[in-house]
Amino acid sequence: MKLTILSGLSGSGKSVALHMLEDMGYYCIDNLPVAVLRNFIRETMATGDPEYEQMAVGVDARNRPEEVEGLPDLLADFNRDGIHCELIFLDADEDILLRRYSETRRRHPLSGQERTLPDAIQEERRLLSSIAERADLVIDTSRLTANRLRELIHDRLNHEGNTALSLMFESFGFKHGVPRDADFVFDVRCLPNPHWEPALRPRTGRDQEVIDYLDASDLAQRMVGDLIDFLEQWLPPFEVGRRSYVTVAVGCTGGQHRSVYVVDRLATHFKQQWGQVVTRHVSLD
Repeated sequence: MKLTILSGLSGSGKSVALHMLEDMGYYCIDNLPVAVLRNFIRETMATGDPEYEQMAVGVDARNRPEEVEGLPDLLADFNRDGIHCELIFLDADEDILLRRYSETRRRHPLSGQERTLPDAIQEERRLLSSIAERADLVIDTSRLTANRLRELIHDRLNHEGNTALSLMFESFGFKHGVPRDADFVFDVRCLPNPHWEPALRPRTGRDQEVIDYLDASDLAQRMVGDLIDFLEQWLPPFEVGRRSYVTVAVGCTGGQHRSVYVVDRLATHFKQQWGQVVTRHVSLD
């Protein structure tokens, strides 16, 4: 059995992600109390029903705090019993969550007469901090549309029987902030910047003119080679440590040219060795 626990802040896209997992063939349950999770898993395993081979359970902050804090240890027990468990956490910036609640006019599950919406978001983040800190995969949905989140969930979790490490290479712009879901962050602002070439400024690192420009840079080639050497050395220990997901973020000033180019070069290289490789260009998306 494979058990995926999907948690995160209210408004971060948990329902969208859970529906995508259901479309992928998972048996999905939303807001199952953690207190009954152990007995529920035992009962479903006892049936031998293949429908439960892949299961996804949504967990939110409406559980008791002690149950939320004990969830990672409970999943460790499941793993020792032969159940493959993974913990996925969805996050988003507070201003994005406030805007989403304003647009949908929904009520936050922790808000009330004595707690404002910003206070409710902060309290929820505090209650779920133990899950976020020990999650196998954290996805920052601040700049993701619902369709893009569905695609990302499908690409990252659709292993199709492959248990190898799932890699995601994402480009970003430092002026927009560093992604919170990254395991490694590399800065390529030292490379020649196509932004200062008038003909290249409106292009991106996926356009051939920019690719040719950076291909001709010895500094860019050394940077890509050094990053490949570093990751080839340090990714295998993550796999030995039974990590399922690793996210490598590469940033330049605006996330338009250099970081996009480097991410695509890294993804092309590692697709030859690792079957599960996903790319994401935050600023281009």
